[in-house]
Amino acid sequence: MQELHEDLHQEKIDLKLWRQVMHFAQPYKRYIVISVLVSVALAMADALFPYMTKIAIDRFVIPKSTEGIGWFAAAFGLLITVQAFNVYVFISNAGRVETFLTSTIRNAAFAHLHKLSFSFYDTKAVGWLMARLTSDVNRLGEIVSWGMVDLLWGVVAMFAYLIVMFTLNWRLALLTMAVLPILAVASVYFQKRILRSYREVRRVNSQITGAFNEGIMGATTTKILSREKKNLEEFQILTNNLKTAGIRAATFSALFLPIVLVLASVGTTLTLWIGGGGVLAGTISYGVLVAFISYTVQFFEPVREVARVLAELQMAHASAERVLSLLNTEPEIKDLPGIKTDWPPIRGAIRFENVSFAYNPQEPVLQDFNLQVQPGQTVALVGETGSGKSTIVNLACRFYEPTQGRILIDGVDYRERPLAWLQGSLGYVLQSPHLFSGTILENIRYGNLQASDEEVYEAAKLVNAHGFITKLPEGYQTEVGEGGGLLSTGEKQLISFARAILADPRIFVLDEATSSIDTETEQLIQEAIQTVLTGRTSFIIAHRLSTVRSAHVILVIRDGKVQEQGTHQELMQAQGYYYRLYTNQFLENGV
Repeated sequence: MQELHEDLHQEKIDLKLWRQVMHFAQPYKRYIVISVLVSVALAMADALFPYMTKIAIDRFVIPKSTEGIGWFAAAFGLLITVQAFNVYVFISNAGRVETFLTSTIRNAAFAHLHKLSFSFYDTKAVGWLMARLTSDVNRLGEIVSWGMVDLLWGVVAMFAYLIVMFTLNWRLALLTMAVLPILAVASVYFQKRILRSYREVRRVNSQITGAFNEGIMGATTTKILSREKKNLEEFQILTNNLKTAGIRAATFSALFLPIVLVLASVGTTLTLWIGGGGVLAGTISYGVLVAFISYTVQFFEPVREVARVLAELQMAHASAERVLSLLNTEPEIKDLPGIKTDWPPIRGAIRFENVSFAYNPQEPVLQDFNLQVQPGQTVALVGETGSGKSTIVNLACRFYEPTQGRILIDGVDYRERPLAWLQGSLGYVLQSPHLFSGTILENIRYGNLQASDEEVYEAAKLVNAHGFITKLPEGYQTEVGEGGGLLSTGEKQLISFARAILADPRIFVLDEATSSIDTETEQLIQEAIQTVLTGRTSFIIAHRLSTVRSAHVILVIRDGKVQEQGTHQELMQAQGYYYRLYTNQFLENGV
């Protein structure tokens, strides 16, 4: 199972992180500003309701008078109407922000993934990426659209309540505030532990997402190897880890809110005790006492809301760290600053000069490798698995760059040219081709989105794919299924070949393109190769040596170095390693 690499993050909230998150919300700042203004209006209006109660008791209930009650009822009705309108505007705008923000971040992340180098995908599993682009992004959208505004409402409401409370009776107001220091200490204590717990939850959740992906993609292999029980045991370990981490996080959150409720009850008790004595002594009116009880209860509502949002902010902060760690990942291979984009088309001359490369610094794959390829030349690479054949091709295509030495394209170090200049001239056919969900026509046209239907048909004919396609019930409109699952391996290979040809590449790569297909399909591809590689610089990586006999030069690679080099006839006459490989295959397969 591919390892999930998790980054270590600091324990405290990083404001720079949230500034970067808010940068994605810039296009929607109008909706955010409206939500902020409305939340402030909501908080201030909430502060007026207990005061209206105080007026009603002191002016109408206690004196048993109805003078001015009409104006009072109108003002109260207007306040309720304004609140209802504010709630509508708030929900409407916050919903827009959440939807737009998650869409923007996902689009940015998807675009960024296409810029990252191959080495990034060597260490990051699909589940690791999926967790960031789904649940983590959702959490960010929720906290920015709802949480931040709720936090602002809570803060403004607390200050509004305090202002009115101090205006009514400063002694009772101080009593209410007496429990705040205890609440502050409890908040700091629990929030640190909540943040740590939810980081663990998100980490394990990524592993579970990855396990789901690998379990579904590898279902056939699992059944063949009868690994269902073992896979289930491994998956149960992950789910148990998630359960433990989730319970720990929920426990801290569950403990925090009751503490807030207890403190709120203490504040209400103090208000009743002291305020009730003031009413009996005649120093406090009934209206003020009732209003204070309402304010004391309501005061801890925004306190609870702030506590809830801060707890969710801890969770969202872990998600923000994970999403932005992806978005802030720099491609290892990128264009030099200020490089021009307008260059003559590639002719196809490739030269390796003392090239060394290692995926792992302790295990070099190539050392002081040299190679000269002329334009239009076909180079075949043969050798044992792990000898460095694919590495040579990947370096030539600039999927990776040399750790030492340089590679020249048409006499110029390819690092002095933009990536699009080289990779826009590449055609690549893999051993296990990937097709996208859609029709055969759409998959072939993926090689050149501007190609007409006729050009697609010609590309298919060129690689001998037209025949089997037209025999299908829906022809070129046949759905290939996810990953091409509705087609055979050979059919997928021919479509992949046609797709690569449609791009009209100057450099063509066949990486074990015939190793997993039947002899009949291999013959079709062999015939196509003779046609389409003419005039193109091409690399052929093959275990079936029958596919490389017509190459201009064959390189026998062992331990990252060229052990033998020459045409098929020259290497056979030399009777070296290539000769032994070829004769062994001839005896085994009748090549």
